[in-house]
Amino acid sequence: MIRDFFRVLTINLTSGRSTIVEVGGRNEVAGGSGLAALLFNKYGQTDKPWDDPEQPLIFAIGPLTGYFPLMSKTVCAFKSPYHNQYAESHAGGRSALTLRFADLDALVITGKAARPVCISLGSRHIEIKEVHYLWGMDIFATGKYLRHMFRGSGHRSILRIGPAGEKGSPMACINADTYRHFGRLGSGAVMGVKNLKGIAIQGDASFPLPENKDYPKIFEEVHKQLTDTDMMSKYHNLGTPVNVIALNDIKALPVRNLQQTSDPNIAGISGEKFAEVALLRNNACSGCPVGCIHIGFVRERFSEENRYLYRQVAYDHEPIFATGSMLGVLDCFRVLDIMDVVERMGLDVMSSGVALAWATEALEKGIISESETIVPLKFGYAEGYKEAMQHLAMGTNEFYQTLSKGTLAAAEQYNGKDFACVLGQEMAGYATGETFFTSQALGFRHSHLDSAGYSYDQKPGEKNAGKAADFLIKDEQGRVFLTSMVSCLFARGVYNDELLGRCLDSVGYKDLAEKMSDVSRHIQKLRWKTRFATGFNPNSVSIPKRFTEIVTWKGAIDTEHLRTLKDEYAKRIIELGADNDKKTT
Repeated sequence: MIRDFFRVLTINLTSGRSTIVEVGGRNEVAGGSGLAALLFNKYGQTDKPWDDPEQPLIFAIGPLTGYFPLMSKTVCAFKSPYHNQYAESHAGGRSALTLRFADLDALVITGKAARPVCISLGSRHIEIKEVHYLWGMDIFATGKYLRHMFRGSGHRSILRIGPAGEKGSPMACINADTYRHFGRLGSGAVMGVKNLKGIAIQGDASFPLPENKDYPKIFEEVHKQLTDTDMMSKYHNLGTPVNVIALNDIKALPVRNLQQTSDPNIAGISGEKFAEVALLRNNACSGCPVGCIHIGFVRERFSEENRYLYRQVAYDHEPIFATGSMLGVLDCFRVLDIMDVVERMGLDVMSSGVALAWATEALEKGIISESETIVPLKFGYAEGYKEAMQHLAMGTNEFYQTLSKGTLAAAEQYNGKDFACVLGQEMAGYATGETFFTSQALGFRHSHLDSAGYSYDQKPGEKNAGKAADFLIKDEQGRVFLTSMVSCLFARGVYNDELLGRCLDSVGYKDLAEKMSDVSRHIQKLRWKTRFATGFNPNSVSIPKRFTEIVTWKGAIDTEHLRTLKDEYAKRIIELGADNDKKTT
């Protein structure tokens, strides 16, 4: 039965109490990103620091979760340890569908447990179990124990943190079902300061499918577009690693801390190379027929008789860029070796890889020494990076503790801001030009997926800051409605506005379907107002000098256009965040 309210489970770890709350606003915020912002405004403390026990950790799904393919993401919202502002991180895996089968639209966790705990929840149970013996364990060992402790099959999701989250590192992530992550802006640290080692969600209920004639027809149409056409095939075949060669060819791939935008030896970490020698299998998020998750392997010799231990590691373009090209490591197995350490420690791969790239160049320039890095960091030296990732996660010394707070934090203390590859947070794997640099530096999540700035850069046309800013704002509005549906953004070419409206109507959300444009605009503004309320100021965000020094297939970066576009986009964001929005009805 379709509800016009959200069913939210709230858990207070301090008191141990939990409550089901009915929260209105379905036709105003839809779900996902919109619901997360609504719940942060209800439970969040804008004037208190990120690690205050009462700050909420929020997980939210959307109205089409469980009804249509690729509506498979969960939105995690929190006050970030990276910048002490409201933040979102999105992950696939099984968590969205398990929340749906647990009859929940969202989970809100507040408080702090006296000792390390894990939460187990479902439609008919909730348990807060002390797990002090898991504290200090890596991601993989923790997952193994939690699967044994909270047995189940089918719809079950295991979220957990590693040592980085326990240490409160702003680069710590939440691992979701081994191969997916709530990766950026420090969600793992938020779990860590709550003494929350893991969350086991059991999807132990059921929900009825619509019995009208339209729903099965629309479902079949969506499924056919996703599986019978070439639209999604690239994600299943080589996956996003196909971007490595493509970006290298147009001189838009960050290499060696963005000192270069291409490398003649890049084939060693191309999607083609991974598929040829390192790919074990594909995997998929629950409710997805595409299977874009590519899983490779690393092996470790553990006996003189040449016996090996094999471990599975998921890869895609962003981890390959962060632990490969950015670090000058151009062998796919050495890249997987570094990723394996990152995974076990529970670090965000992009932030940690880019941070170590900066540290490597800083060491080369003599700004820091091996007394800070402990190990010799050299571009291409994978063994050094494997050890450094552990130091970064554990905060072994003052240098790594500072670096874990962000590359700019380290650059401010040790110098080297000019070559810090930070756009709001450590950059993503695209060096396409002015629009992308602006969109990531100022975007809501500082994410390459906030809007298609990387795509806009690759289109011919005049350098017009107004038109580029118009594109970024409009594109973000469309994407934020998709993330409020919790759609995988790989499916944005399938789920256009017309089809989304029909999908919503077919499952009973007629009112929401009829005013999608108004709702998406309202959500966009609500998110920005929430971010501004926690201290965001786009005019204070700088773009380091390194981004003005590169050369792409279009030539040198136009610094004047970059400055003008940044100023124009900042103005548009400030207008969105102004407290003059009329509530959508």
